[in-house]
Amino acid sequence: MNVIDSHCHLDYPGLAEDLAEVIARAERVGVRLMLSIGTRVRKFDQILALAEDRDNVFCTIGTHPHNAAEEPDVTVAELVDLAKHPKVVGIGEAGLDYHYEHSPRHMQARSFRIHIAAARETGLPLVIHSRSAEADTAAILEEEMGKGAFRPLLHCFSSKMELAERGLKLGAYVSFSGILTYKNAEDIRSTARAVPMERLLVETDAPYLAPVPFRGKTNEPSYVVKTLEKLAEVKEVAPERMADITSRNFFALFDKVPKPGWAA
Repeated sequence: MNVIDSHCHLDYPGLAEDLAEVIARAERVGVRLMLSIGTRVRKFDQILALAEDRDNVFCTIGTHPHNAAEEPDVTVAELVDLAKHPKVVGIGEAGLDYHYEHSPRHMQARSFRIHIAAARETGLPLVIHSRSAEADTAAILEEEMGKGAFRPLLHCFSSKMELAERGLKLGAYVSFSGILTYKNAEDIRSTARAVPMERLLVETDAPYLAPVPFRGKTNEPSYVVKTLEKLAEVKEVAPERMADITSRNFFALFDKVPKPGWAA
């Protein structure tokens, strides 16, 4: 079974200190590729170095909404330029987080729109973070799509079905994390049942949100297999088929990633 972790943070504490073994454990259970997501443009060199050193690791460039106030000077031109590197295959993560509000809402929205413009210009997928901000996220996506097409990915989906529906109408993919395995997450499983097969991805969001039976531990890419197994159960298909489906979807969306022989 060949699985892809479409969203992790390999540069974060909990993973970075023992990265060689973290990646080895992932490879041993069939995780063939990992996408390490950028959250601070000003620390891009660190995440790029991880990707450059490993054939099976790629990365994105972006400012997380938590960090929007830290990086108010990031421009569309800068994102576009940094995204030219062959290892950079997406823009983000960017979006809105009204749960913590580490950055003012207007700064989050401004940063979000800058990242959308960069995704539009580069043609790379936009990795979207949305928490407790469904209505504003959907409204910005719809307004910006009217200015010109881009390719959205709703990562670590934990919102209401309405955001998934509005996103899907815009061509968005939807990625599910370990939350899908939690006992009290039946609403998320219901959303997963409704998302078309051709729009599904799986992720860890490591080092956060470890799936059952690892909940409470530091999450890592090897655990994405448990989320994939739960998604397969929800969609009533074999895990091997779900691995093929989500891998195919990953390469369709992140089409800058060279397709390896096992995915042909």
